[in-house]
Amino acid sequence: MFWFRETIGEVEVAVTDRQGGVSVGGRSSLDLGGAGRAAAPDVVTNHARLADALGVEELRAMSQVHGADVVMVDGAGLPECDALVTDVRGVALLVRVADCTPVVLADAAAGLVAVAHAGRAGLVDGVVPATVEAMRSRGATTVRAWVGPRACGRCYELPEEMADAVDAAVPGTRSTTSWGTPAVDVGAGVLAQLEAHDVEARDLGADSCTIEDERFFSYRRQGAESGRFGALVVLR
Repeated sequence: MFWFRETIGEVEVAVTDRQGGVSVGGRSSLDLGGAGRAAAPDVVTNHARLADALGVEELRAMSQVHGADVVMVDGAGLPECDALVTDVRGVALLVRVADCTPVVLADAAAGLVAVAHAGRAGLVDGVVPATVEAMRSRGATTVRAWVGPRACGRCYELPEEMADAVDAAVPGTRSTTSWGTPAVDVGAGVLAQLEAHDVEARDLGADSCTIEDERFFSYRRQGAESGRFGALVVLR
């Protein structure tokens, strides 16, 4: 269930893998895709199992739309956005991915935690810097980040014009696949944005690629049958 899990002070960070759920087929077994009333029964069960393993009552997710909107979580609901921030203790924020880059952020001293969903579009639109600024506007001063597993720059193939456009927006993201075609490294772009905003980041996914590693769901590898794994943070 947990590919990574650690507690630092009052902040707990976790990244899931595919194990420990009840989904079947290409989505087996811990598919976290979907939330709220639209979630399939197996996904609801998977969310409940994960919440129980974390020792929280529920997971707070979002309807991710590949943008840069950040929402402050202080109650129930499924906001349409790509980043969540909370100062409520015991609430597990969840970002769901299957090749995009999941980011967890925290300032334990300020009592603030966040998650962000950075795909190609979100990287260009600046969802991660927007999340950092949202935290700082609420009193965060020392933000730390954890960057999770994602499609690597050797595998994330794009048309040349699109890859060049991403690199123009976020320099240093242009890459080449292992077979010699244009690509981008979204994770490298996220890390560069965090560094530019004075955020210390731990790159959990440095040696992993969701397209290559079957411990994770991957839309590019599995297509429409892919589930979603997650990154989570809880302020205890």
